Amino acid sequence: MSIYLKRALRNKQFMLLFTLGLLMIIAVVFAQNFAPHDPYKQYYDHILENSSAMFPLGTDQLGRCVLSRLMYAGKTSLLTVFAIVIVSALIGSFIGIVSAMSGGIVDSIIMRFLDMLMAFPGMVLIIALVAVFGVGVFNIFIALIVTSWVSYARFTRSVSMSIIGSDFIHEARLGGANNFKIMYAYILPNILPQMLVLMTQDLGDKLLTLASLSLLGLGAQPPQPEWGFMLSEGKPFMQTCYWLLIYPGLIILINVVIFNLLGDSLRDILDPKIENEKYRISIPLIAS
Repeated sequence: MSIYLKRALRNKQFMLLFTLGLLMIIAVVFAQNFAPHDPYKQYYDHILENSSAMFPLGTDQLGRCVLSRLMYAGKTSLLTVFAIVIVSALIGSFIGIVSAMSGGIVDSIIMRFLDMLMAFPGMVLIIALVAVFGVGVFNIFIALIVTSWVSYARFTRSVSMSIIGSDFIHEARLGGANNFKIMYAYILPNILPQMLVLMTQDLGDKLLTLASLSLLGLGAQPPQPEWGFMLSEGKPFMQTCYWLLIYPGLIILINVVIFNLLGDSLRDILDPKIENEKYRISIPLIAS
């Protein structure tokens, strides 16, 4: 752990991205303390007003503060995305490890089921599930989990298969370790670093998917603020009130870039196979 911490502190890109991401999360989680106005309050004297001292990012078609709605919308968007990725990773990791450790017909049945799910286009399957369950953020949350855990299961199974054949697993079995102990004591610690990288990079993809579905009117419903739904509300005014589209789109772009680059930085820090010159210890040759 200390080695990873030292690598993280030396990685300037990681520290910068981590700081930006942490500030973003703090701003949206404590939006009620930082937002200048109530995101639901309508100021009828300031409808579609451009940036001003009172409204730094302007107002929307109902006179609501855009900055306040962006901050409250971040709580909906980011918390939903984090929950989707965490739950999907937990479900997929468990099924992937069970499939790898079981082998035989159990592994074949699980893998054929995963192949069947992956044969459907992801967005089409999500829209079909939303059509069945109805619109709303919670239903989008369920639909995205149904379609997301599959990739984690396949990834975890692939990595677990390579670990199960290692010598230390055979020695653990000879020492009397059961399957459950092998799972949490030997397999999970070895796949966790790679899983963290995959989860971090998946955050940006899920954020784009959530925003796209809300843009289509399948996600958040009025008056709940959400970044994708704010884009949908601003579409009719895209030629006259640019700020209704620019600011939500820009905040989505910034978050996706942060998550993707943060995943790359985590891979450099956590992957023990990467021979980075900054972390390599040079041993001088002694002339004979």
